[in-house]
Amino acid sequence: MIHATALFDAASIDQKVRLYYQVAMPMPQNHYFQVSLTVEPWQGEHLELIMPVWTPGSYLVREYARHVQEFAATDQAGQPLPWRKLSKNHWQIDCPPTASITVHYRVFANELTVRTNHLDGSHGYFNGAALFCYLPGYEQNPLTVEIIPPYPDWRITTALPGKGENLFWAADFDTLVDSPFEIGPNQIHDFEVEGKPHQWVIWGDGNFKIDRLIEDTQKIIATEAAMFGGLPYEDYKFILHLTANNFGGLEHKNCCSLIYSRFALGIGGSFAEQSREKYYRFLQLVAHEFFHLWNVKRIRPIELETFDYTQENYTPSLWFCEGITSYYDLLIPHWAGIYGVDTYLESLSRDITRYLLTPGRNVQPLSESSFDAWIKLYRRDAHSDNSQMSYYLKGQLVALLLDLKIRQRHDNGRSLNTVMAQMWEQFGREERGYSAAQLVAVLESVADCDLSDFLGRYLHGLDDLPLAAYLQPFGLELQAIAPKTPHCGIRIKEDNGRTMITFVVADSPAAQVGIDPGDELVAIAGWRVNTEQWESRLQDFQPGDEVAIAFFHDDQLRHATVTLGEPQPNQYKLRRVKSPTPEQKQLLAGWLRC
Repeated sequence: MIHATALFDAASIDQKVRLYYQVAMPMPQNHYFQVSLTVEPWQGEHLELIMPVWTPGSYLVREYARHVQEFAATDQAGQPLPWRKLSKNHWQIDCPPTASITVHYRVFANELTVRTNHLDGSHGYFNGAALFCYLPGYEQNPLTVEIIPPYPDWRITTALPGKGENLFWAADFDTLVDSPFEIGPNQIHDFEVEGKPHQWVIWGDGNFKIDRLIEDTQKIIATEAAMFGGLPYEDYKFILHLTANNFGGLEHKNCCSLIYSRFALGIGGSFAEQSREKYYRFLQLVAHEFFHLWNVKRIRPIELETFDYTQENYTPSLWFCEGITSYYDLLIPHWAGIYGVDTYLESLSRDITRYLLTPGRNVQPLSESSFDAWIKLYRRDAHSDNSQMSYYLKGQLVALLLDLKIRQRHDNGRSLNTVMAQMWEQFGREERGYSAAQLVAVLESVADCDLSDFLGRYLHGLDDLPLAAYLQPFGLELQAIAPKTPHCGIRIKEDNGRTMITFVVADSPAAQVGIDPGDELVAIAGWRVNTEQWESRLQDFQPGDEVAIAFFHDDQLRHATVTLGEPQPNQYKLRRVKSPTPEQKQLLAGWLRC
């Protein structure tokens, strides 16, 4: 092992305490990272170490310390030191007068997501918050990381600058947390945008076409860069994990981590509509995470300017961080010329449908959704759609309304793009956190009007979003599509031959008679029914009819009489009006560049 002292540039670091991490994976198939941290010199009576409980960009306490085992500490002679745990993620080591202390532990890593760690015989991936402890009070100290791959052909990818073979340097702990590592015999594909180097780093096999992927990525990067006047980094990496059936992304300042279904990227001269939709959805994910390098990583709420890794970090502004970004992730590929207006409207229609079919929109205001992300968004259950509203989804549609409102008032001379450019100049370039009041001030300045009523209704209140009214000046109308079947209020799926109820709409006919998620649907009107038959059987009845439903609740057969309701829309579609006015054509062309 290289001695920690030799790894630091004496002219550029705090000489008082030097930090050196080492990560090894000698038997990757067993899923254990071996981590050591050397601290020198250390003169205190105790050395405190804390492991984060969450990682920025994913607002949930994930208790990363639960994967730590075989914790130990030694002095510079390799002699064991006494230690104790003070809390779930806090260790205290007794320190005799010494110049160096080394801490060792192993981390079990078999959870492949963008916010956790994964190690097996094919690669290793980790996030700093999920692997490294830090010294409280020394978070601003520079540090060095050495990676010891298990095999010679395992390459190391990270946004951290290299300091030598397998050595990397971070300015502080925040930078380490913001720089995931991907280690393995991965596919690495280099390309340039605006003269700056970029990489696709891909683990796993799939049906992607790298030339097309790079071309489309270049278009996305160039389109977003034009919004903000350039690229605020020297190089950028896209880390992609291809798996059986997963979806997700996590933003970082100079890279992002993505996970996607391995066979959902197939493209060609005449690929099927479903394949095209999956590929476009992936590009929307790319556009989303890349947009975050401005919105969140540099333009960020003041509450997230300094991270507390030991507990929740509350902010009411996640609707802007994620909702605005979600609004743009559909638009950017369209503006980039990757797909046309019809595809954009189809994607937006799907999101409007999800919003209008979520009963929780009438329960949880958008600002509360932002604040309560820590206890709700990532902790979904069978009742979630009745009690909560995603700040991604509603935030996206509030962003749509804001954009349309500003564009209509200023004949497309101003837009939400203007807001983002001003937020970048006022807060992002200097990386100065904004308050909720400052955000509203910028919105009102660009809109040139008082937004207190708008925000009171749609951000802090529960008024339904006036989508149709805002879309009409742009020559678009929203069509509600309702089935012919009367409304019962349940969602079902087949599970090993059983017809299981997965969701019950609040206050629906089914809810009023005590049918619950997790119940097994058996029969309607005395006849056995399954998922395939359910809709057609309901068509035998009229709204207001009373029908007998048989179901198992906790293995007990029950019967209930349900009074069916009026058919409810199950889909919403955006379409252009048949005879748009010149004003509508002009506004739509300015917005969708068509």
